[in-house]
Amino acid sequence: MTKRGISLFFLLILGFTLLSGQEIITAEKYLELVSDNYAAIRDYEANVNIQSGNSTMVGKVSYLTPGFIRIDFTRPADQVIVFNRNSLTIYLPEFRAVLNQEVSGTRAAGQALATSQGLSILRRNYVPSFVTGPNPEPLDSGSAERVIKLRLSRRSVSEGFREITLSINSETRLIRRIEGITIAGGEVRFDFTSIRTNLGIPEARFIYDAPASANMYNNFLFRDAD
Repeated sequence: MTKRGISLFFLLILGFTLLSGQEIITAEKYLELVSDNYAAIRDYEANVNIQSGNSTMVGKVSYLTPGFIRIDFTRPADQVIVFNRNSLTIYLPEFRAVLNQEVSGTRAAGQALATSQGLSILRRNYVPSFVTGPNPEPLDSGSAERVIKLRLSRRSVSEGFREITLSINSETRLIRRIEGITIAGGEVRFDFTSIRTNLGIPEARFIYDAPASANMYNNFLFRDAD
């Protein structure tokens, strides 16, 4: 064997030794790690920006395990969405209307994707893959913010989103952005910034006192028995 051949041989052996000492992170394993990270979070607050078509909504989201969610919007101003495990309440100030819906925890859990419950549902119902690879990449073209991107493809046609892309902060393993493509081909994007975890948020925050002048509409989506 030539000196060059011997050198290449030892380089291959060294490379194999280094690789064998590292755990290969698959997309499925990485999604599990992110889910485990959220399972350890009792509560969090974040700024949220929601884009759907030409519509943009801006607000602050509060979450408390298991399954308490509240969004106070600044755009549309004063609009509120509250879910407290058993009921969903939406206040629409433009119409002075409060919409109430009794829902089961399992029925509503899938709506909160950036939670431990939501991620568990995604792991069951979607197949993950890396968009480009397991290494951090720019959030957007030219962005200094770097994330790991996972593409989730639905396992069955019954899922509401055909495809979901998660952009995850590689250091905190918190979801920075969720992008979904609906069955009809529409695009929805959630951006989470200024995320703060384990603040000691009380359950009382998820009690909503509607304005006395607002009109109440109950079970506006479906009957709970359906």
